[in-house]
Amino acid sequence: MAWARYINADGSPDEIGTDGGTIVADDEHEHGARITLEKDSAVAPFSITCGIYGWMVHTRFFASLEDAWQAFGAMKPELAQILDAIPAKTDPDVDHKIELVTAAMSDFVDRFP
Repeated sequence: MAWARYINADGSPDEIGTDGGTIVADDEHEHGARITLEKDSAVAPFSITCGIYGWMVHTRFFASLEDAWQAFGAMKPELAQILDAIPAKTDPDVDHKIELVTAAMSDFVDRFP
């Protein structure tokens, strides 16, 4: 499986998220992405922060755990799809493919505001 529970450098899971809330779920993709669901964050009852390492970070806020879980599940495959589109630096068509990846990230943010 490409997604697994996030473990930090000291070998333990994080307990507090970037929005100051308690982490409910925290998954990392083997190709370089992370998605974290928090409760009781500084801004909202629930938040999701996700990112593709070196490319983007995006945060969403929710009033209910049910809505947050639904979004968490919907966002993971979309992030994986973007990861799969990132070209190698040696790809002869790297510039064009990076434009497509950038557009895909923008579309992701639009679909998951």
